[in-house]
Amino acid sequence: MTEKSKRAKTKVPMTDSNILLIITIAVFFGMYIIACALGLNNNVFTKPQTFMNLLNENAALIIMSCGLSLVMITGGIDISVGGITALITMTCAMNLDVWGGNVYTAMLIALGIGLAFGIVQGYLIAYLEIQPFIITLAGMFFAKGMTTIVNSSPFNVQNEAFNTLRSTRLYIPFIGTVNKAGKFVNAYVEIGVIVALVVVILMFIMLRWTRLGRNFYAVGGNPQSALMLGINVKRTKFTAHIICSLLAGIGGFVYFMHVGSGSPSHASGMEMNAIASSIIGGTMLTGGVGNIIGTFFGALSLNTIKQIVTSVGLSEAWWTNITVAAMLCIFLVIQSIVIARTKGGKKEGSEKEKKAKK
Repeated sequence: MTEKSKRAKTKVPMTDSNILLIITIAVFFGMYIIACALGLNNNVFTKPQTFMNLLNENAALIIMSCGLSLVMITGGIDISVGGITALITMTCAMNLDVWGGNVYTAMLIALGIGLAFGIVQGYLIAYLEIQPFIITLAGMFFAKGMTTIVNSSPFNVQNEAFNTLRSTRLYIPFIGTVNKAGKFVNAYVEIGVIVALVVVILMFIMLRWTRLGRNFYAVGGNPQSALMLGINVKRTKFTAHIICSLLAGIGGFVYFMHVGSGSPSHASGMEMNAIASSIIGGTMLTGGVGNIIGTFFGALSLNTIKQIVTSVGLSEAWWTNITVAAMLCIFLVIQSIVIARTKGGKKEGSEKEKKAKK
């Protein structure tokens, strides 16, 4: 038997990340197809605009979940993104309606707030080695406190240029529905969806094909081994938190464009939804495993199950929370099974190698 035929017969086992990605995608499409088949909420799930609205309403969450996934891949956590979003919405709203700013200065403010939080939190976590949960918890409280200092009363933005931007729709050709008047109406997405898709693509490319991306996985998998390979562990963790907070800044502005107002109560609990989306998408809390495409479908799955629960008549908030909690637990169990399978396979392989040597 030649060397090539041996290689062809050798089966390369699927990685944990790919297994979890396939499960996430299958769960999302399975739920959506079942919702369509059951005709929930007057067959609303069969309409193309319903799927587009799933993207429109969760564009900011997708962006922030990508940042959370990156930090979780390195073995960390960041629970400040919801507070950062609230601070961005209020500060940008004040900039547009009170401080005489424009859309461009509002964008710079959003990015500046995200970058500032990333630098401070990243430095304290990476270089002073303080627990990420404690630092980002303090960051969340600080952001929420600063939001009320900027302005404690919610208000809608009246800036004409901003409202023109947020009302811009990108219509998708040949996809839509026929209304009651018999006219074909194209489905549309908001600008934030395009931003979210660009972020997903760029993050996927970075993690898949760049040295920095490989460093993130190496640090999350085993920091000591990464250090022995010459990877600057502290700088890698610092970079991860900066990127996460920058994405929180971008996501915060996308959220601001979607809601069109500033309020201290905005994005309440979004950090938990972002973490849940990452976990459902296959990112492990232990670090070293994760996939941005999985995170994208994780965010969609999380909000699809919420819509399904509401559509069957369980509109009370606790039913949604219970369903999300159950879904999260199921995916954590799946992750545990995948990890156990991998460890079992490695043990089997090492035992076979020992027997072969004997």
